[in-house]
Amino acid sequence: STYLTRKGRCSVEIFTILRFPDPRLKLVAQPVIRFDDSLGQTCANMLQTMYAANGIGLAATQVNIQQQILVVDLSAANNQPLVIINPTIMNKAGSIIWEEGCLSFPGIYAKVKRSEKINLEFYDPQGQRQNMSVEGLLAICIQHEIDHLNGITFVDHLSPLRKKLLRNKLDKISQES
Repeated sequence: STYLTRKGRCSVEIFTILRFPDPRLKLVAQPVIRFDDSLGQTCANMLQTMYAANGIGLAATQVNIQQQILVVDLSAANNQPLVIINPTIMNKAGSIIWEEGCLSFPGIYAKVKRSEKINLEFYDPQGQRQNMSVEGLLAICIQHEIDHLNGITFVDHLSPLRKKLLRNKLDKISQES
């Protein structure tokens, strides 16, 4: 797969996704300050990594890039990519409980309470400021990925009892990594 930049075509690299309990998943990402071809390449690689893993969202911190970049695509055909850089949730409304999974926690699913609707400010890969209101699964996915950028995983949202119930699965994952 290739990605078109101002300088021509670049090949796409599939990144390695960090898995729990990798301590790098707890790092807080830094804002992107350079909007250039290198950033475009990183975004293209992140999208291809997400598609290769059959995911619907991926944060840069999950591939050991400590920058505020996330990618999302809820389409069945993987043809509606959304790249969000330096996101800020401006406001939230409602609440929804959804069973979430995570590429960094293979085989682990848990119900998480999130805001049903969010208004988001962010930059696109060209450095243009964007504003967007989303709801439902897209809002859930974006909140999940923003959490990653802040060193928070979906398991951190669970009650102590729910974490305890998942502990055997989590321990099994950490022994495999």
